[in-house]
Parts: sequence; structure tokens; C-alpha cells
Amino acid sequence: MFSIAIDGPAGAGKSTIAKEVAKRLGFIYVDTGAMYRSMALYFLRNGIAASDEEKIGEACKDIDVSLAYENGEQQVLLNGENVNAFIRTEEVSMMTSDTSKYKKVREKLLDLQRNLAKTQNVIMDGRDIGTCVLPDAPLKIYLTASSKERARRRYKEQQERGIECDFEQIEKDIIARDKQDMNRAVAPLKKADDAVVVDASDMTIEEVVRKFMDLYKEKSAK
Repeated sequence: MFSIAIDGPAGAGKSTIAKEVAKRLGFIYVDTGAMYRSMALYFLRNGIAASDEEKIGEACKDIDVSLAYENGEQQVLLNGENVNAFIRTEEVSMMTSDTSKYKKVREKLLDLQRNLAKTQNVIMDGRDIGTCVLPDAPLKIYLTASSKERARRRYKEQQERGIECDFEQIEKDIIARDKQDMNRAVAPLKKADDAVVVDASDMTIEEVVRKFMDLYKEKSAK
């Protein structure tokens, strides 16, 4: 089995690129961020404060997160409900950042993620894939972009969904999330020592995809 681990900050384009590369290689795409988002959605729906680590830990026992694939697209199921349509709001984004630092939350999803990589060729993205989830992945990529470019993409994405948003606030939220993700005690966001850095600030989606494909060809040929 071959695994590609992609890490990087919020809004860098990880899922967009990973989906396209998976399609071209015939790999299974695993969006770990969506899995954490589904848990954050559960906490929000149940009125559990992000700061209440004890209640968050207890709630983990009542959460079942699984993946299904329809026409090659990953669907995230939260206790049997497809929640893809509910997990991309800014409120869920911040709740995800606030709660994914907890050990119980990470343990809940770690086994599922690793088991997928044992049985399938996968491309997996997140914050700690190359450092924690798949430390032995033969190809690790750290995908990044400037905070302004990431905010521009998120702003456009939200507008296309018909969601009212403010560009400056989105950029502030992204910078705050970067700081939180990089400084959390459990599995912080950082580049794996053997990861290749790809800065997509001034690259088109196709250029980034081609770069990933070239990196894969180099690694798989060895």
C-alpha cells in the first residue's frame, strides 16, 4: 500500500488538491479535517463548550464517525447522518480548532485513519498526518499559502455558498487558527522533517496538482 500524507494550515487547498490527485492516481482520499469537523458539529449541536474538556471527552463515547464513498466523493457520517453539508461553516471551523487538541478526540479518530491506510492506497490530509497519523508514509507534503491568499479562497468559497462573510474577519480567524493549531500540546501542526514544502500562494490548482504528481512519480519509482 502507498500513502501520501499532506499537512498544512487552514485554507491552503489541501482537500481540493488531494481530491484531484486521488482521482488521477485511483487512490482513496481521506479528509481527516472533515472527520474532526463532524465531531465539532456534534459538540455544537449538543451545547458542549469547547473549554469543557471533561464533557468533550465523555461525549466522544456517544459519537460514531464513519466514511462512505459515493461516486468517488467522501461522505462523512456522524452517527449515521451524512453531515457534509453542515461542517464547513466558520463556527464549526473554530470549534474544530478548539476541540481537536484534546487527546480523547484524537484517539477517537486515529485508529480509523490508520486502518484505512493499511488496507488501501490513500492520500490523507490534515494537520498531523506526516508527524503523527502516518509517520511512515513514503511521501509527505507540507502544503501552505499566505494568510491573505487563504482568506481570499475561503471568502470566495463562502460567497459561492451564499453565506454572508467579512474578508478581514476571515483572515483574522485564519491567523488565530494557525497560532492555535501550531501551539497546541497534542499533535501540533508542523512540517515533518522529511516533508516536501509546496507554497501554493501563486500557483494555480493545476500547477499544484502537477507538482504533487511529479513528487509521487519520483517516490514511487524508488
